[in-house]
Amino acid sequence: MPSVKIPKKSTDTDMTPFVDIAFLILSFFIMATKFKPPEPVEIKTPGSVLSQKMPESNAVLISIDSSNKVYFSLLSEKEPEKFDAIVTGINETQKLGLSPAEISNFRKTIMVGVPFNGLKQLLAIDAADQGSIKQPGIPVMDSANNQLVWWIQESQKAFAGEKLVYLIKGDGASKYPAFEAVISALKRNEEFKYSLVTELDDIPAGSALDIQQKRSN
Repeated sequence: MPSVKIPKKSTDTDMTPFVDIAFLILSFFIMATKFKPPEPVEIKTPGSVLSQKMPESNAVLISIDSSNKVYFSLLSEKEPEKFDAIVTGINETQKLGLSPAEISNFRKTIMVGVPFNGLKQLLAIDAADQGSIKQPGIPVMDSANNQLVWWIQESQKAFAGEKLVYLIKGDGASKYPAFEAVISALKRNEEFKYSLVTELDDIPAGSALDIQQKRSN
């Protein structure tokens, strides 16, 4: 019988489509990934075993660094008009004479740590360059001139009718009087609930919380 020759097929695989798909996926993650902006002030928070995700919107972050300087930040990614409402209110009540460009620049400002008379100078600087500026902190220690009161007040107005979360991020080396002044500013605006931002620590072995978690698992 005549032999039949089976045609040989190449075992090589064309990888071009896979390379295209890989680059498409890589491009998607590069475009979609949100990188955490660098903090202009280093704050080493104390540890805690409670795990709760920090909100990314409808929140006011009040920071206290190791030298007891106080800073104000607004977390509201999806509503940039809230930034405008707060800084416009501050501008009007304190008569700062901010320009429209300076008011608009507040949207990109990561953290405010200057007295009212220094706000115009801060917002005149591009937000990308503000990190190199050493801010003196918001005055809070004098109860008659606790300027954080006004920032909280304008935040309440901007979020009227909405839930607003207050976060306090304090350095482990900061002193109690600064923390007390921050709490006082909240109380003067009839805000009595707040959350403390901490670093996540392991649950101590043998503690009541450790035993409870082991039972639930």
